[in-house]
Amino acid sequence: MIDAVALPLSNWESFYVIVGSSGAALTGLQFVVIALIADSQRRASFAEINAFGTPTVVHFCSALLISALLSAPWRSLYPVGWLLGVVGLAGVGYVAVVTRRARMQTGYRPVFEDWLWHVVLPLAAYFAFTIAGVFLTSRPVAALFAVGGMSVLLVFIGIHNAWDTVTFIAVVHRGDVPGDSNPPSS
Repeated sequence: MIDAVALPLSNWESFYVIVGSSGAALTGLQFVVIALIADSQRRASFAEINAFGTPTVVHFCSALLISALLSAPWRSLYPVGWLLGVVGLAGVGYVAVVTRRARMQTGYRPVFEDWLWHVVLPLAAYFAFTIAGVFLTSRPVAALFAVGGMSVLLVFIGIHNAWDTVTFIAVVHRGDVPGDSNPPSS
């Protein structure tokens, strides 16, 4: 049984070392972004940070968590599938919270790109983790490719959202675009 479990997971070991390390390192990037916000002329409110900044850290940490889960020496795929499902469902719930926060904050009016990168894509990733968890034991190859793809997607979402925040601060908060309350499309 151990060999049957080790084989599909061991093939992904290097992949998850890279993704997990990236997620952990890029979490530090968000600390730099928050420091830039603190130094900007117009400070962001907690509502804006909770809606647009905190989810970036959560997505990076989710990629790290998924990488750790799939790198552990499991004796069976059942607990891995169950934990993937739990992470996926928790992520879906968190995206619902982010959606509510984005709608309730008043310091910034989200545009289509914001909804795509802060709600739609993370929701797809977390939902895919849930589905992959359900099918991990019966279709491990397909499930592992889905988990791998969605883990990378979470890292890309975090990178995009951190970049979007930095450009917003650099252009709009510094006063380079008078009267524009939305960042340039990247």
